[in-house]
Amino acid sequence: MEISNSENEQKSFFQTTTAKMIMVGLLTLTLLLPLSYVQNLITERSQRQKEVVAETTSKWGESVYFYGPILKIPYKDPITLRIENAFFFPEQLTSSSTTEIKTPLQRSIYKSNVFTTKMQFSGNYVQPKFGKKNIPTDNVYWEKASIVIRTTNLKSVNDEVKIKFGASNFTFEPIHNTQANDSIESLETGYFNYNTLKNAPFHINITYNGSKRISIVPIGKTTDARMTSNWASPNFNGSFIPNDKKITNKGFDATWKILHFNRPFAQENFEVLPELSKYAFAVDFITPVDEYQQNERASKYGFLVIGLTFLIFFLIQSISKISIHIFQYTMIGIALIMFYTLLISITEHSSFSLAYAIAGTSVVALISLYSISILKDKKFPGFIFIALSVLYTFIYVIIQLEDYALLVGSIGLFLILAAVMYFSRKIEWNKQ
Repeated sequence: MEISNSENEQKSFFQTTTAKMIMVGLLTLTLLLPLSYVQNLITERSQRQKEVVAETTSKWGESVYFYGPILKIPYKDPITLRIENAFFFPEQLTSSSTTEIKTPLQRSIYKSNVFTTKMQFSGNYVQPKFGKKNIPTDNVYWEKASIVIRTTNLKSVNDEVKIKFGASNFTFEPIHNTQANDSIESLETGYFNYNTLKNAPFHINITYNGSKRISIVPIGKTTDARMTSNWASPNFNGSFIPNDKKITNKGFDATWKILHFNRPFAQENFEVLPELSKYAFAVDFITPVDEYQQNERASKYGFLVIGLTFLIFFLIQSISKISIHIFQYTMIGIALIMFYTLLISITEHSSFSLAYAIAGTSVVALISLYSISILKDKKFPGFIFIALSVLYTFIYVIIQLEDYALLVGSIGLFLILAAVMYFSRKIEWNKQ
């Protein structure tokens, strides 16, 4: 008899609202495990995309870096009697770049954004001064002057690189890089006599195939630069931001004006040409939020979606006195997890918006139809259909927002909490 009473008491406990809340809560926590597997899958696919994009863009062209043109004049050091080089930056440097984003290169299901940029540089040098270093004029080899450019991505330069200096034309040739860890390469013209070209203007045209970024070092005493492109989502980076910029859905137009006292390096350098990449101004041509980032953001709301869905079913169960088995909660939870696997798989073959619509509609329809057989009523499944549709729409809006995501998310969660408090206000928990 005592055993029978004990069994009845145990059975009655598991039928209480408290026990059901505990089981649903434990199930929610358990479902975090497969949700984490889905998040790892998204990370893995994202990493794979980065590897394929890096391989594809390396064949088309990588980031473009331009540092020059620099006047190089050798001299004999009066103390050591060694031949050294002096480097002089332009007095005025004007840069104009037009960048066209090409049709994305595609390998398998992965696409890479690439561009072709046409860059023009013009300006002039002033008469180099060796007196401050106490170098006699006779020790300067004016007839062995040359022009140097430091750059990257040489394999993707589309044509010969030439400079028109005064009335003369000179062709650049690559110089062997003696430093194995230096990714920046050098181009240099043949010798010319600077005295025959002093104060003459120069002009350079150079065209690259590239990807990701363009960065230019403002070595002019006054540097005026302009960059235009059909890319509508530029990220202005580097040491200097544009003085003026215009961004539309058709592209951008940006200008810089940088003076010599805006950056901490001199106009002339003796013996060694300094590394100035950290003083460059740059534009990144990257997708602000790609499909994998959107999938990752969506999966971070997985716990919220599962918790709120279970809460809706639990409130319906409490109000209607309809019993929902823990197994049925489990099936609903697995369906919610399947949303993210559908989302990532469809996204890889279409847009994120279309994939979200297909995955969301499929899961909402599946759970709504399943709830008809559980709840034995069309009123509650209709409410579930509307609630889940609103929830997934709310999550989508948050994912698309950038600056206002936190604000909209906080307001939305507050309204959800208010709705839950409203619908649960008259439930008599002590009778459950």
